[in-house]
Amino acid sequence: MTQPDNVEYGDREVALPNEILRSVVGSGVHGIAIEGTDDHDEMGVYIEPPEYLLGVERHRDDYIWRTQPESVRSGPGDTDLVMYSLQKYLRLAIKGNPTVMLPLFAPEQSLVVLTPLGEELRALRTSFLSRLAVERFLGYMRSQHERMLGQSKRNVPNRPELIVKYGWDVKYGSHALRLAHQGYEIAGTGTLTLPMPTREREQVLAVKRGEVPRDEVSREIGRLEAAVRDLLDTGRTPVPATADYTLISAWAVNAQRRHWRWV
Repeated sequence: MTQPDNVEYGDREVALPNEILRSVVGSGVHGIAIEGTDDHDEMGVYIEPPEYLLGVERHRDDYIWRTQPESVRSGPGDTDLVMYSLQKYLRLAIKGNPTVMLPLFAPEQSLVVLTPLGEELRALRTSFLSRLAVERFLGYMRSQHERMLGQSKRNVPNRPELIVKYGWDVKYGSHALRLAHQGYEIAGTGTLTLPMPTREREQVLAVKRGEVPRDEVSREIGRLEAAVRDLLDTGRTPVPATADYTLISAWAVNAQRRHWRWV
C-alpha cells in the first residue's frame, strides 16, 4: 500500500472556515531562521460549532496537516500546520505552553490569518503571562538542554548531520538558549518580544551556526535559569501566579456567542 504524500488529521471543513487566527510559529517568528535549514511551522485557532461543545458526541479538537508522511522528520521546504479549537487553545495558553503563546505575540509580518475575533484574542496576550508560564518555559528549556548534552532519558530524535558537522546537536542548544532568554524576559518584564531582541537573537543564531562551544552554551543557559529563579523566588517579577482566568473565560464565552450569532 502506497503511503500518502502528506499527513492530515481532523476535519478541515470545520477548522478552516471557522479560523480566527494563524501565525508562523517556527524559527522565523523568533528571528532565528537560517535559510535552507528550517521547515515552516504554522499554528491556528478556530471556533468549533456549538454542537461540538454542547452535544454528547465527541469530536477532535484540533486539525493537523503536514507535507511529510507519518514518522518522517520535516526538513527545509516542508510545512507543518496545527490548528486548535478555541477551547483547547486557551487551555494550553493558560498553562503557559511556549509554542502556543506565539500567535499571541507574533509580529504582523508573521500573521497568516487574522479576523476581528483574532485581534481581540491577541489584545489579551499579557493576560496569559504568569509565573506558571515562566515555569513552563524553564521546563521546556531543561528538556532541550538535556537533549543538547545527550542526557535525555527519552528516545528523542537527533540530527546526525549536525552531530557529524559540529560534534553536538546545535539546534537543541539554540532552542534551549532561546527559551532561557524568553523565560527571563517574561519573568523580568511581563512581556514577550518577537522577533527576539537583537542581542539575544544574535547570540542564539551564533549557537545555531555552531560558532559557540557546547560548554559555553550550557553555562549561559545555567546562568539565565538561575537569574529567572532568583526573580521568581524573591517576588521581583511583574507577572501574577496564574493567567487571568476570569477575563479570558468571559471573553471566550462572548466571542463564541458572537461567532455563532447567538447574540
